[in-house]
Parts: sequence; structure tokens; C-alpha cells
Amino acid sequence: MTKLRTDILELLRRDARFTPSDIAKMLNTDEETVRAEIKALEDDGVIRKYTVVTDDELAGKDVVEALIEVKVSPMYKHGFDSIAEDIYQFDEVKTVYLMSGGYDLCVVIEGKTLKEVARFVSEKLSVLDKVLSTATHFILKKYKVNGVLMAKRAAGNQRQAIHA
Repeated sequence: MTKLRTDILELLRRDARFTPSDIAKMLNTDEETVRAEIKALEDDGVIRKYTVVTDDELAGKDVVEALIEVKVSPMYKHGFDSIAEDIYQFDEVKTVYLMSGGYDLCVVIEGKTLKEVARFVSEKLSVLDKVLSTATHFILKKYKVNGVLMAKRAAGNQRQAIHA
């Protein structure tokens, strides 16, 4: 990947609202070159989606999120890919990672209630043939999401320094 493409990606990761004109100015190049590079990155599948990071609490979105560790028995000639595909087909599933450690997959899901999340784990995930075990962790509070700080301390909630 060229340095220009790498620099464009870094800027878009920082803030996807940057326009080609903004990026061209920051990288000291012309806008048409930036537009062409972004289109090529999209066409090549490097850029998959533009998105926004929201504070669900401030937005009034009442959801329950859970991170589920999943231990599976990999399939012959398919490894973990086939079982991961079975899992990511569910609408509740937002993210699936293959990972090292005690569990094989990390699955992040979203539901309306704790009961809905529990039902997903017990009725959809745990019953899949190659799933050996799961460990569910409910997300209680978000401090940083995709590089964005979520929790801002209230001015009156900070501890005062004590001087002797």
C-alpha cells in the first residue's frame, strides 16, 4: 500500500467526516487524487463502511451489550471459519473475532434486555453443533470506544488535591 493511501486511511480513521478537500490540504496533494484513492480503497474492499461512534446513553438508546467468549471444535478443512460464519449470521451479533487464549471466538451481541441476551446464548449460540462452551460478560460501562473517550467527568465530580 502506498504512503498516500496509508495517510488517507489514517485520517479517515481519525474522522470519517474529513472531505477529500480537507484530506488533500492536510496531505499537500490535489483533491482529485484523494477522491481517486478513496474510490480505489472502497472498490478494493479496504474501506468497508463509514460509521459514527455514539454515546448510547446520551442518545437514549436502551440496549444491553455482551461480550461472549466461545470455545468451539474447529471443522475439518474449514477450521474456525465455518462456525464463525454460522454465528455472525444472527442479527443480534455485531462483531466476531478469532482470538488466542482459553476461548476461540469473541462474539459481541446486542439485545434489548438481559433476558433477551441470555435467551440468545442459551437458545441460539450454545446449541450450535461445534460450540463446546461459552462465557458471557455483560458490558456495564464504556470508557473508550474505537479510540473515542466516552466518559467525561463532571466538573463537580473531581477530587480536590489536599495540600498539607
